[in-house]
Amino acid sequence: MGPTESRLGQMTDSGATRVAVYLDFDNIVISRYDQVNGRNSFQRDKAKGLESARLARSRVDVGAILDFASSFGTVVLTRAYADWSAEVNAEYRQQLVGRAVDLVQLFPAAAYGKNGADIRLAVDAVEDMFRLPDLTHVVIVAGDSDYIPLAQRCKRLGRYVVGIGVAGSSSRALAAACDDFLIYDSLPGVPISEAPAADAKKSARTKKSADPATPDPQTAATALLKRALQIGLEKDDDEWLHNSEVKAQMKRMDPSFSEKALGFKSFSDFLRSRSDMVELDETSTTRLVKLR
Repeated sequence: MGPTESRLGQMTDSGATRVAVYLDFDNIVISRYDQVNGRNSFQRDKAKGLESARLARSRVDVGAILDFASSFGTVVLTRAYADWSAEVNAEYRQQLVGRAVDLVQLFPAAAYGKNGADIRLAVDAVEDMFRLPDLTHVVIVAGDSDYIPLAQRCKRLGRYVVGIGVAGSSSRALAAACDDFLIYDSLPGVPISEAPAADAKKSARTKKSADPATPDPQTAATALLKRALQIGLEKDDDEWLHNSEVKAQMKRMDPSFSEKALGFKSFSDFLRSRSDMVELDETSTTRLVKLR
């Protein structure tokens, strides 16, 4: 066993959870703006000047992101990557500094208008994992599929990877590459935002051609639940399964699954809503579920 593997073994044996958070800030701010104000609205509005009312309506609650990240353990470092000279980002600086976030300055490449956050973030994250072998969790706040290799590398190095992205701008492939993936809207304290009516109509017209494979979230969740129960039955040869085991299996198959994002207060409420497919045993503190 080499020195790196030895350090990683010590990390997992200690039992302490230590978290590193990396925010592709431009990605989140622009994705949230487009979610609230309409698809591709950020680039259109930027050309003529961003209105304060539209910016305020789509403001990102940084505290909600950082508070959620802290639920995994002690946050030992947080970095946010953006062009902080841009006015849309500059207004967040004081809030971020107040939460001990390290602001990494990036400048857009003249040819493409991209700031290269994905490359810089990935390099820093991998370096941190070797520099700080006691890191147990890596939280990537971005929805771009460019981060899939980073998520996979973090997992290979023994870290638990959490992704946070904005609905409508998050790659399903990135979600699958993480151990857990949360939509920003589902974070505690964040109000769910609906797309503007005009944009919703446009999306409805183009949805079939743009992404015909994307299923309805409720239908997809039902299919996910059924498969998790079938896997549990096949594995243990026991038709009654613990609720927690079923949810854990669903999260392993689809890290983006969240009963709260689907409108349910608890996983048990989610199961009750599928009573035509599953049967619940709630006679004891240990809730059990099986396929009907």
